[in-house]
Amino acid sequence: MSGHNKFSKIKHLKAKNDAQKSKVYGKLVRLITVEAKKAKGDVRSPGLATAIEKARKENMPNDTIDRAVKKAATDNSAAMENIVYESYGPGGVAILIEALTDNRNKAAQEIKHILSQNGCELASPGSASWAFQKTHEGWQPTTTMPLEDADIQLLSKLVEDLEENEDVQDVYTNAE
Repeated sequence: MSGHNKFSKIKHLKAKNDAQKSKVYGKLVRLITVEAKKAKGDVRSPGLATAIEKARKENMPNDTIDRAVKKAATDNSAAMENIVYESYGPGGVAILIEALTDNRNKAAQEIKHILSQNGCELASPGSASWAFQKTHEGWQPTTTMPLEDADIQLLSKLVEDLEENEDVQDVYTNAE
């Protein structure tokens, strides 16, 4: 019965949790880096302060946050872009996908691929954003769409697949 002891179970559970934390932390570091470059390292800047607050809500260590800010202030690498993609999902639900990338073409192709695997496609700019209002916390739906159980399952799979992508920061829908 080797491999069935308490330590092995804890080790596998910790590895799974660490992988999830790493993915979230990676996205937050990218966001902090972009905001720090815009603010030239000034942590009092509203955009950077919001990004840092978001990282603290996820229990990101302070030294990791500080390193990301310092690296961005001194780094002259490729500029990261914040891009919003629009789509319609199962049941006609409007979807906004916020991506943060240094390669606009690669991100667009990856998102198109994920959408096509789930039976959706990219919409033209402005075609889905009418259903949302931009707030300081993100995009809030102004109108909502009721969904059937089958559509809810398809939508949750689509959102999960999109959030797996390293360039995607947030996914917003107007589903009830």
